Amino acid sequence: MKFPKVYALKEIATIINCEFVGDANFTVSGMNEIHVVEKGDIVFVDHPKYYTKALNSAATIILINKKVDCPEGKALLISEDPFTDFNRLTKHFKPFEFSSASISTSAVIGQGTIIQPNAFIGNNVVIGKNCLIHANVAIYDNTIIGNNVIIHAGTVLGADAFYYKKREDGFDQLLSGGRVVIKDNVGIGALCTIDKGVTGDTVIGAGTKIDNQVHVGHDTVIGEKCLIASQTGIAGCVIIEDEVTIWGQVGTTSGITIGEKAVILGQTGVTKSVEGGKSYFGTPIEESREKLKQLANIKKIPEILNKLK
Repeated sequence: MKFPKVYALKEIATIINCEFVGDANFTVSGMNEIHVVEKGDIVFVDHPKYYTKALNSAATIILINKKVDCPEGKALLISEDPFTDFNRLTKHFKPFEFSSASISTSAVIGQGTIIQPNAFIGNNVVIGKNCLIHANVAIYDNTIIGNNVIIHAGTVLGADAFYYKKREDGFDQLLSGGRVVIKDNVGIGALCTIDKGVTGDTVIGAGTKIDNQVHVGHDTVIGEKCLIASQTGIAGCVIIEDEVTIWGQVGTTSGITIGEKAVILGQTGVTKSVEGGKSYFGTPIEESREKLKQLANIKKIPEILNKLK
């Protein structure tokens, strides 16, 4: 998430009422999760296990719960609870905006686009030309939709990320200040849910077609001309490259990459990154030919045991 202007380090420290280490005028231009940080971004870290990763990341401002040696060219924000203060920054720069209309007055809708009854179009949404938005679709604030997109009934674009920190009295949610971005010529089936990024974008690439009842987690990036079948669940921060085919009831873990033109057969659990251009099956995932050979050999076990008697 980029801020509307560049801020000084001391200004950010004032917003969250914390101490800082570094030049008071050190420039701060945004805040992001560690996998998408850039120079000028704030990243938060609240566990010693991840201090080194955060300090060595592309982020130049580290929101951290302990004073440590500050790397050259970076600054620190010292917080008792970086998770909570990261949320405070999200609330400050991307506060929730109430909307009393089915189609927000700040939404921009392209020529030829049809919006069926009972759809909700949130604040600052942009929808391109010649789209078809069916009944009961909910498009949350700041979503960007390209041209010639079809979205079927009951789909929700831009719900919050499933991202929580365990506390003694329950769970705290990490607030989502990112967006959903749908490129041109995408088709999205009925009752799908595509969560917005925590600080970045969840992206569906041009020409991709998504079946009914598919879930796409926060900050996931799906490439161009992919096919994703019903009841697939894609976790957060996944990269799916171009022309990937995913068949029904597939589930993935977070933070993995599925290579270009890979085919994931139905009911597969994608537990790790996989190369493109191959077919995969099973849990844990393996190349489909190898997995099917293993299953065939398992069927032979009773016959082999009988011969050994």
